[in-house]
Amino acid sequence: MAHDHHHGSYLTPKGGTLATVLDWATTVDHKKIGVMYLFAVLFMFFLGGVAAVALRTELWDPVRINEAGQVTGQLFGPADATSVATGNDIYNRLFTLHGAIMVFMVIVPSVPASLGNFLIPLMLGAKDVAFPRLNLLSWYIYVIGSIFAVSSIVLGGVDTGWTFYTPYSTSTDADMMRVVYMVLGAFILGFSSILTGLNFVVTVHKLRAPGMGWFDMPLFVWGLYATSIIQVLATPVIGITLLLLTFERLFGIGIFDPAKGGDPVLYQHFFWFYSHPVVYVMILPAMAIINEVIPVHSRKAIFGYKSMAFASLAIAAVAFLVWGHHMFTSMSEMASAIFSGLTFLVAIPTAVKMFNWIATLYKGSISLTTPMIYAVNFLVLFAIGGLTGLPLATLSTDLHLHDSYFVVAHFHYVMMGGTIIALLAGLHHWWPKMFGKMYNAFWANIGAIVVFIGFNVTFFTQFFMGVQGMPRRYASYVEDFQIYHQISTIGSYILAVGFFIHLFVFIHSLAAGKKAAQNPWGGLTMEWAADSPPIEHNFAHEPVCTHGPYDFDRVVPPGWKEADWPVPEGVKPQLSGAELTSHKGGGH
Repeated sequence: MAHDHHHGSYLTPKGGTLATVLDWATTVDHKKIGVMYLFAVLFMFFLGGVAAVALRTELWDPVRINEAGQVTGQLFGPADATSVATGNDIYNRLFTLHGAIMVFMVIVPSVPASLGNFLIPLMLGAKDVAFPRLNLLSWYIYVIGSIFAVSSIVLGGVDTGWTFYTPYSTSTDADMMRVVYMVLGAFILGFSSILTGLNFVVTVHKLRAPGMGWFDMPLFVWGLYATSIIQVLATPVIGITLLLLTFERLFGIGIFDPAKGGDPVLYQHFFWFYSHPVVYVMILPAMAIINEVIPVHSRKAIFGYKSMAFASLAIAAVAFLVWGHHMFTSMSEMASAIFSGLTFLVAIPTAVKMFNWIATLYKGSISLTTPMIYAVNFLVLFAIGGLTGLPLATLSTDLHLHDSYFVVAHFHYVMMGGTIIALLAGLHHWWPKMFGKMYNAFWANIGAIVVFIGFNVTFFTQFFMGVQGMPRRYASYVEDFQIYHQISTIGSYILAVGFFIHLFVFIHSLAAGKKAAQNPWGGLTMEWAADSPPIEHNFAHEPVCTHGPYDFDRVVPPGWKEADWPVPEGVKPQLSGAELTSHKGGGH
């Protein structure tokens, strides 16, 4: 590939506005595709967040009908008794929209498609992913799928819940095409997932820099490699399931509807056989980010590199065996007992990771940068999310907690307290590399603290509600739960404020941020040897791997001088650089 753009970064405009727009629309540069994914995902996150805040606002008051026959506590619809049904219907549509957007359009693609696309080739010392055109196609598929799903709102919304459970989703009174559009949207998004996963697997196998063995790869790459395997193997199942659902809806074929000779529990099996592995598609990339942030910001080699790498693969393997724990209430006792036992297996590789992160922090030279604050937030929130999964995996307690707010809180602690918090850690960690600008550290830290407080106020209260029997997915409730709902709603507004602080920090950084150094944090992985922001073909020279990704005790990071980098006494520091071809350190 010709090196014709060494004079500028990948962000340098190519001519006028129209030429630049065309260049971005037809680019096969993994960095530009990653950035386009990032902004698309953040836009969808905004839409899903608006729906979430509307839901919490609706739940501020329980719906009551007073003596005059008027409705109070109903956010949506006019205030008379006949409007209760209308308001509840709007609530159901918002609930479906929030769930579908956040799961299919935000959390699943967030880390792999944005940060993964941008960083994997850089971390491997490659010029691009294995199939650049396929990469661009996956971005367009993502956009088309999102448009399909969101167009169902314009038509009036879907009220089936984000899981599209049958027989309701095949027989609901809602206009037939709205459900079809939403389901087809999710179906199309699956192809984007499969192509991205396929691309990453081949890239990792084929495009590593000279000298980089499997155990010289950064753990971020290991995490996304495990994720990609799940994406390629599990996503076709949901694709077929949603297609069958569409056929039943459009042509009345009896597959899931018992009235037509179908089996609704079959839909649950199909749906969760995909959707439980996809929980790990959401959390493995988050763990992968934390694997990078903690060593760099505590200047210490990751504890137990190989056990971390294999734990990622173990989680991916176990992910396919545990879908039945979503269905304890609709399965035989024997099947439930087997799935309960298998579910506890997931705790083992997860606990290995938690232990290793804490061991890495122990006696490290920790600097509380914004990425590190988010990494610590992740450890706290993910621990709560993981531990509250145990009563849900235990049959006796799950029968009480099933479909209650306890499940809502557990799910959000894992998905949002895990994935979104880790995404924010990663964004703050790699922002200088992606855009070549530093952000205001003080305000970024304030944002991190506000998000942490808002998150816990919103979701911790929901554990108490769930234990006391508040069912999820209800538009109203008995008055005993009002105080919990109100605390939770206040928390959702605090959380929104935290996200807006980050939005302003990032916009300010792009508009007026200081120029970033090549390696502001002192990272050793290969992306830090590229410019900030990188040139079009990533590296000016062919990079060669000369040391492990976490050899902080003996390697001076790219862009740093020996004088600025304290190394232990008696150790001769080795200067890192993408062009170095000296002996390879046996860090592992």
